[in-house]
Amino acid sequence: MKCFYHNLAIYEGDCMEAIKEEPDKAFGVAIVDPPYFSGPEKRAFYGSRVSPIGVNRYYKKSAQGWKRPTEKYFTELRRVSRQYIFWGANYHNFPFHTGRIVWDKVNDSSDYSDCELAATNIFDHVHIFRFMWNGMMQGESIKNGTKQQGNKKLNEKRIHPTQKPVKLYKWLLQNYAKPGDKILDTHLGSGSSAIAAYDMGFDFTGYEIDHDYFEAAKDRIERHMAQGRLFEK
Repeated sequence: MKCFYHNLAIYEGDCMEAIKEEPDKAFGVAIVDPPYFSGPEKRAFYGSRVSPIGVNRYYKKSAQGWKRPTEKYFTELRRVSRQYIFWGANYHNFPFHTGRIVWDKVNDSSDYSDCELAATNIFDHVHIFRFMWNGMMQGESIKNGTKQQGNKKLNEKRIHPTQKPVKLYKWLLQNYAKPGDKILDTHLGSGSSAIAAYDMGFDFTGYEIDHDYFEAAKDRIERHMAQGRLFEK
């Protein structure tokens, strides 16, 4: 299935089958978050089944299962993109460039990772982004990410076990993408990257192999776009 929304193109299917048809350096920046383990999709919720305040954390079990990317994937990713931001770099043994991005999730009291690590060839040093992401505790804004927003109704709905916040992708695009860059996400997941690209006007291509997650991301993107048009009116 293919869906096109103004500056977005999202596809249901295997990214490896698709990007091998792309010319060299077709994309300015690839921002990817491929799977690095299997487990959460089997129990169909993250953390506990129900949050302490009664929020249902259920999400769809993946019919495909998660498959770790191979060296061939990383080689193709570098071929089709001039620059990359690769989340979960600490779980893979690919020959990454030396640049690193740390996402501090401001969840020191949680049993989960305090931060997530991305490798990048955009620079040679280390940058950090702080944004609270711990169940119902989500950051207020890009600038005030260590402060929890007061209205939890504004929280992003969790539809994927490795979902990342839209504000993280907006920060990445603001800081590391150039005007005119085409953005690639080989593992669309919840669609956060597509929403950020849509809001910021970047041409975006995303792939999701799992049918149900693709449908969930498509629905989320369409609802976001409809909400934006409502506010414009």
